[in-house]
Amino acid sequence: MNSPALLRWSLLIDAVASGATALLLIAGAGLLEGLFGIPAALMRAAGLILVPYVAFVAHAGTRAEIARGAVWTVIACNALWVLASAGLLVSGLIAPTSLGTAFVIAQAVAVGAFGELQYVALRRAPAMA
Repeated sequence: MNSPALLRWSLLIDAVASGATALLLIAGAGLLEGLFGIPAALMRAAGLILVPYVAFVAHAGTRAEIARGAVWTVIACNALWVLASAGLLVSGLIAPTSLGTAFVIAQAVAVGAFGELQYVALRRAPAMA
């Protein structure tokens, strides 16, 4: 897969995965609260934060020419999400269950992987807008 295609796919898959996570966190927060030990309000807020992110990433990934600045913004957002996830776990502000901790770690690893993939694809891509 060439770099522009890899970049486009990494953005679009990020948008789909983030959209699914947003839906899960918004619609399922009440059910997940007991399983994860994470307050439903926090999960809903995280899901709602993802909604504009998903729109932005989907928009960036569907343009004829992908703007470098948009990709750097996505990479930065992904890095911030990973840092916030780690910070949440070590802050002591919540007391997640083992399943909740695993969920936070798993989604942070996935987000970090998207950011890394986007970074690599961007660096390999020919000059873009």
